[in-house]
Amino acid sequence: MGDHRLFWWRHKDASKPPPLFRIRSARWFILTTVSLAVFTDIFLYGLIVPVLPFALSTRAGVPEEDVQHWVSVLLAVYGAALLAASPICGFLADKSPSRRLPLLVGLLCLAGATVMLCVGSSIPVLVTGRLLQGFSAAVVWTVGLALLVDTVGQQEVGQVMGSVFIAMSLAYLLAPLLGGIIYARAGYYAVYYLAFGIIALDILLRLLLIEKKIAKKWLAESPEPESSLAEQQSSPPSSSSTPPGPSSSAPTPPPTETTPLTTKPSALPPVLTLLASRRLLTALWGCLVQAALTTAFDSVLPLRVLSIFSWTSTGAGLLFLALVIPTFVAPLIGSLVDKHGPKYLTCIGFLATSPFLILLRLVTYDSLGQKVLLCALLAVIGFGLSVVMVPLMAEITYVVEAKERKRPGCFGEKGAYAQAYALFNVSFAGGMLVGPIWGGFVVQRSGWADMSLSLGCLCAFSAVPALIWTGGVVTRGKKGGGILRGVGRREEKAEGVSV
Repeated sequence: MGDHRLFWWRHKDASKPPPLFRIRSARWFILTTVSLAVFTDIFLYGLIVPVLPFALSTRAGVPEEDVQHWVSVLLAVYGAALLAASPICGFLADKSPSRRLPLLVGLLCLAGATVMLCVGSSIPVLVTGRLLQGFSAAVVWTVGLALLVDTVGQQEVGQVMGSVFIAMSLAYLLAPLLGGIIYARAGYYAVYYLAFGIIALDILLRLLLIEKKIAKKWLAESPEPESSLAEQQSSPPSSSSTPPGPSSSAPTPPPTETTPLTTKPSALPPVLTLLASRRLLTALWGCLVQAALTTAFDSVLPLRVLSIFSWTSTGAGLLFLALVIPTFVAPLIGSLVDKHGPKYLTCIGFLATSPFLILLRLVTYDSLGQKVLLCALLAVIGFGLSVVMVPLMAEITYVVEAKERKRPGCFGEKGAYAQAYALFNVSFAGGMLVGPIWGGFVVQRSGWADMSLSLGCLCAFSAVPALIWTGGVVTRGKKGGGILRGVGRREEKAEGVSV
């Protein structure tokens, strides 16, 4: 897969760029490809959820009393595969010379998983299909997000993570809704026709993709590199006291005694080095909480509106629009993160969301006012969770950058972005497992009001570590604006920023 040409066998001259080179290597095309990869992964996960009971009872011959058990098993198998495969995929991706090859391997696994789930008529085949789906998700989230960081660098990572968050939210909303409607109107196989169509489009974009570092060899004049910090450190900066800026394009003088030289890679695996960072642990905790809050509604909201408003599954699915539509502001939130850092946005998101989670306890009877109240509360909660998630996704990149600036080359030539996002993947998958169990257990034991109270308290508590560690802790020398975001031009002005 080293040749990035379309119909490469017709082009023997490797010095000439491949067809549509400018488009295929453009930043917007790479962002679109990764966003579609994230959308496809989550969409196919949720698309088949409405048809799983049918596949188990009529195709696999599972007795009706055991269907709920095996549905839970198939959901858990996906999460287990995602948790187990993410660190491995992150490690291999950082060692691989190309991000594109692992992405294609992950997509092939997803296509195989979809075929197995479509034609599967036994429990072992369905379980294997879900395992492959979990492995594919691990590849997409680790390699795809690392590819975005490679493409845009840390200066605009917040904005691009906002775009990815939109793709993720749309998939969560549309997948079960479309799966249920298509299954009811057109039957079992029609659901998978839609799945294969999306996979075909995803395959096309991933085949056309040309990474920035591959594209450089065909550029007559290389622009300012938009690469990761690990690549930038192959040539030492001109001065340790001069922050990057417009003057960074000037010729670099030879190293002096004060020039920070590249150090030997750490003896510890990058994953352990990253886990020693309080900043990263705080970001991972925030991602777990955000995922748990989001998925808790999956298990309790449909049953709540059924019992109070007598809404069907279609009405409950449409209700999730109130949660998802506010996420369209995610790119704007990302731009604010790029300018002002992740600390205060994360804290504001957690603190602002908490009271509205608690106020869900007010929805207790059937009336138009109660329906409007529920939709309004969910809209504010959806906005607040967006304000939380985008800065945390960017913070993971900032932590890796800050570690590299403190000890250049500590992660080796390839850096550790994929492994960092593998840890993000693990925390998010953990939240997806905890959320439905938390919500369903508390509702069953204590009721809807206590469930909303517990989620609100969890949200408020999470603002405390975010305030202390997100974006780094300034322990001395509070010049340059005090507490700073993890990396960038402003960080080099500060002293004692804990990473």
